[in-house]
Amino acid sequence: MALSDIDLTQVKYYDLNNEVNIPKDGKIQLDKDQAALKDFIENNVKPNTKQFASVTARYKWLEDNDYIEDGFMDKYSDAFIEKLYDYLKQQNFHFHSFMAAYKFYAQYALRTNDKEYYLENYIDRVAMNALYLANGDEELAMILADEIIHQRYQPATPTFLNVGRKRRGEFVSCFAIQPTDNMNTIGRTINSALQLSKIGGGVGINLSNLREAGAPIKKIENAASGVVPVMKLLEDSFSYSNQLGQRQGAGVVYLSVFHPDIIEFLGAKKENADEKIRLKTLSLGATVPDKFYELVEKDEDMYLFSPYDVERVYGKPFSYVDITEEYDNMVANDEIHKKKVNARDLEDEISKLQQESGYPYIINIDTVNRDNPIDGKIVMSNLCSEIAQVQTPSVVADDQSYETLGTDISCNLGSTNIANMMNTPDFGRSIRAIVRGLTRISDVESLDVVPSIKKGNELSHSIGLGAMGLQGYLAKNHIQYGSPVAVEFTSVYFMLLNYWSLVASNEIAKERHETFHNFEKSKYADGSYFDKYISKDWGPKSDLVKKLFANIHIPTIDDWKKLKDDVMADGLYNEYRLAVAPNGSTSYINDSTASLTPIINRIEERQEKMIGKIYYPAPYLSNDTMPYYRSAYDMDMRTVIDTYAAAQQHVDQSLSLTLFVRSTMPEGLYEWKNGRTNKMTTRDLNILRHYAYKKGIKSIYYVRTFTDDNDEIGANQCESCVI
Repeated sequence: MALSDIDLTQVKYYDLNNEVNIPKDGKIQLDKDQAALKDFIENNVKPNTKQFASVTARYKWLEDNDYIEDGFMDKYSDAFIEKLYDYLKQQNFHFHSFMAAYKFYAQYALRTNDKEYYLENYIDRVAMNALYLANGDEELAMILADEIIHQRYQPATPTFLNVGRKRRGEFVSCFAIQPTDNMNTIGRTINSALQLSKIGGGVGINLSNLREAGAPIKKIENAASGVVPVMKLLEDSFSYSNQLGQRQGAGVVYLSVFHPDIIEFLGAKKENADEKIRLKTLSLGATVPDKFYELVEKDEDMYLFSPYDVERVYGKPFSYVDITEEYDNMVANDEIHKKKVNARDLEDEISKLQQESGYPYIINIDTVNRDNPIDGKIVMSNLCSEIAQVQTPSVVADDQSYETLGTDISCNLGSTNIANMMNTPDFGRSIRAIVRGLTRISDVESLDVVPSIKKGNELSHSIGLGAMGLQGYLAKNHIQYGSPVAVEFTSVYFMLLNYWSLVASNEIAKERHETFHNFEKSKYADGSYFDKYISKDWGPKSDLVKKLFANIHIPTIDDWKKLKDDVMADGLYNEYRLAVAPNGSTSYINDSTASLTPIINRIEERQEKMIGKIYYPAPYLSNDTMPYYRSAYDMDMRTVIDTYAAAQQHVDQSLSLTLFVRSTMPEGLYEWKNGRTNKMTTRDLNILRHYAYKKGIKSIYYVRTFTDDNDEIGANQCESCVI
């Protein structure tokens, strides 16, 4: 039997899964999902999986037929590989939902070239990841295999999918680049976007440095076209470089709210925009300094500044000037052209567009830089708004060569599964192994097509470890999402991630006698980063949270003091360590709720290509946990913001925070709606964004709106990672 021989009109598993969405006697038919899972394994997977006489024979056949990469398996003996497989088989892994199994076999499992037979099961993919990430270290390979098979750790899609394969994409799929205010870097940036899109990347691009429409070029007034035409070029580039027709390229452009083109920038995404400028697929993000919030609160006019003039006066690109600090000086400087708008009018424009499209993402750029422990300036984010790393601009010559090679960003991500991590035998051992696995990807990833990204990665060794499954874990333990206990739990969990990732990075630096570039200029080197941890006990306070962490060592103030001394003495290998991505695709395989986000529905409806609708019951869903699974659309978003803020105080980068609102809001949800219309207004979004800013939130990803006609505006998954 081959996969193409399966008569989809005759199979039972899709129909069984669809019955989950049909209540019987007023109850959700969860048993139907398990029946669908069993039928899928028996009638789709088992008959169509190529069998081999032994593990050794399998790997030899895969190598001989060019399915897996040559060489890396030679770092291990046949006896060890057999030992690893024996251990993995003993763990008795099985998927817990139809969606998990379907997702894995449809989109992750290696197949024959004709796509007719599966060449691996979940254990095989786990083994491949563990062996590759351990790079010949048998002890590490065993630990990583243990972490992944028990789904305590999930590598990001590009890593999990591609490691070990002969014909593969890159191990990372998320990048951030920027031009400066000249045609050479613009041309180089467009080429980089093409190249990154070709290899499956999602690309963040900062356009704040480009001069505005109407600015002079070579002293000729009204010559510059501004940022919108560049945005159109980038959108066309992503559409053209569409990964062999599999999907459109994906990108986001960021612009400062103090850029003179900001109104036109936002307008390009509106449904009624002129087709010459309208952006259909390119995402938008705005970088917002403290000064904007101040001017809005005071209901004052604000000035937008010409990037060309600012760079000429300050001697550095617009993004690298601290607008909050220099605002009054820039207003008073007659050498800087500027135009005046009302701050609240601009804020309303942002909210109108978020209502209509979910955009723009919001990066609170001063908050990001205040909390940044690394020397230098963060000027933008990535496609999912969780990456916040220092960049330096490049200088490009007329022949497109680099006069000065700057540094840009590649995002190397992975996630812990909170529910399973809380049952780990050794939390510290788990995180230390995971950090080493992530670091392996940073070490081998070498992106020649964009030299600035290659250089940035080589100097920083940055990784982005995050988490998934928060609401699932809370529901399992009968804790309401956003409650004080839930917020406290979140803070303690991420404090632990921070502590052990620091320990791991310090150990690697000590072993290799190498730190990230300019470590000596960081807040780690002078010890100031650790001040908040040695002046306060961040451990659990409530009895319930103490009980949840009863079997996990909580670092004491003395532990933090020792870590401070170790880091100051021997450094850190990884410039950045933590970031929380949306992780929508991999959360299905893990039978987990996505990221730190609350669910939309207890039974999620997902449209799959060529198949139709698949239904995914929330993890641990039962009559017992049902009350703890409230929809995000019925929650006060301040509780979501509080949750993310609790994590953010321990995360050196950012978190993909999505806001969920209904067009018609539930009665009594927000006190400021009392006596007013229950329809969502721009005022509601303004208030929520200001609340997020004051709580220390670094970024807001999408704003998703559930409309009165049961439609959703705004996406909630990273376009470069989902498959």
